[in-house]
Amino acid sequence: MPKIQDLIREMIRFYAGDPARIQHFLKVHSFARLIGQCEGLDAETLLTLEAAAVVHDIGIKPAEQKYGSASGSLQEQEGPPLAEELLTRLGFDAARTARVAYLVGHHHTYSSIDGADYQILVEADFLVNHFEGNSSPAAIGATLHTIFRTQTGKDICREMFAL
Repeated sequence: MPKIQDLIREMIRFYAGDPARIQHFLKVHSFARLIGQCEGLDAETLLTLEAAAVVHDIGIKPAEQKYGSASGSLQEQEGPPLAEELLTRLGFDAARTARVAYLVGHHHTYSSIDGADYQILVEADFLVNHFEGNSSPAAIGATLHTIFRTQTGKDICREMFAL
């Protein structure tokens, strides 16, 4: 069975020389795993979530190289093929690879979240993005009330940002 550790090592190599991006996906992975475990995800869904959290921003590098921008829509456009190639190479099964690619291709789309893995990935990314972007309490509160759905994610957001 493919290992998350191997995927993490590959992503560190992918973002070699860019410690901020490496730190970002490691933090998103850590929050996603924690929320997933606390919310009682089954092992298969948790593995999919963890893989998606590790590679969720894989589209940034090619988007910047091709377009000079890392906008959310460009990340969603450029990321899925790279995620598919990497997961396939590491031996992830086709169904999981397809779901991870879907999550990579939608992790900045909040209007049609379809599954606990998707919901938790979005929440984990927001937790990290709010910290890294030094978001205002108002912005954090707005996403807490409009985006967060899991009890664990809500609790972590309130506690981390003292809301």
